[in-house]
Amino acid sequence: MEDKAMDPLLVEFLNTVKSKSYSGSYRLAEKTVVLLRELITRRTWSTAKDLIALIKSAGRVIESNQPAEAVIGNMVRRILRLVRESYAQCGEAPPLNVTLIDYVATPEKSTDKGDYNIVYKNLKGNIIQSINDLLEELEISAHNIAAQSLEHLHSNELIMTIGRSRTVEAFLKQAAKLRKFHVIVAECAPYFQGHEMALSLGSVGIETTVITDSAIFAIMSRVNKVMIGATAVMADGGLIATTGSHSLALAAKFHSVSVIVCASMSKLCPRYLSSYDQDRFNTLVSPNDTLDYSDAELAGRVQCLQPMFDYVPPELVNLFISNLGGHAPSYVYRLLSDYYHEDDFEL
Repeated sequence: MEDKAMDPLLVEFLNTVKSKSYSGSYRLAEKTVVLLRELITRRTWSTAKDLIALIKSAGRVIESNQPAEAVIGNMVRRILRLVRESYAQCGEAPPLNVTLIDYVATPEKSTDKGDYNIVYKNLKGNIIQSINDLLEELEISAHNIAAQSLEHLHSNELIMTIGRSRTVEAFLKQAAKLRKFHVIVAECAPYFQGHEMALSLGSVGIETTVITDSAIFAIMSRVNKVMIGATAVMADGGLIATTGSHSLALAAKFHSVSVIVCASMSKLCPRYLSSYDQDRFNTLVSPNDTLDYSDAELAGRVQCLQPMFDYVPPELVNLFISNLGGHAPSYVYRLLSDYYHEDDFEL
């Protein structure tokens, strides 16, 4: 199955992801779903069991090459769930390899959905339709999150965020249409995405202040709410977010400020992590922006690590806002059972 998994479509997708051609989790999720739809359409398979094995094989290849991109594995698991649901729906009609007489005489056998070995004529069409519906859900997920902004943001509040999350950005811009508030943006050094965030918010008339990351704790006592985005939401309600999010959440916890996370359901991941599992979820990048290698004498005496992400434990998060509504971190386990099949947690 390994040689089949290295389909030219897969190779092209992996090369594009490595080159960082897709900006943002939404685009990556969308391209992953489109890739799997193409594999389902082009590859030869006859039963749902064969298709599940095909998708899992492709998913393992992609995850092994891009372990830090959790949204890819999430979309693979989501499509596996859609395959199983489509197979179950097809069980309401007589399968191709069972005669109508046998189907009527022994319905308990013909509708057995556990082994996924029965051939159904309309299975592929149902799966493709379900995948198209998933693409539509992804497209409007940010809009659905932003539509809830007036329920959580009020006039004259002081909101703090860090870096630039396009979901949080859309959320704040939507609320600013009817509410007036002040946003403090931590600059998120060394890449300073916070500067881009502040510029974007200011362009629509939102009063915005940029602060250094070291000033977060000093300002937190005046803040009403903290709003951050997430790269992935883990099974226990913890999250993987941009570097600096953990210290921001700790400061908010100390000052009893609510931490609200805006993340679509595509970022829900059935895994458990801790701050010690850096190798499992983090990515180290060049520290050149932090430690200038022109200072060769200093660079030769120190080891400088520059991670891309932080792990924020669930006890530091008060509320998740997804395209399905608001949820407490303790409710994430229930969402997992709704979105993924338990047999697909491990590809």
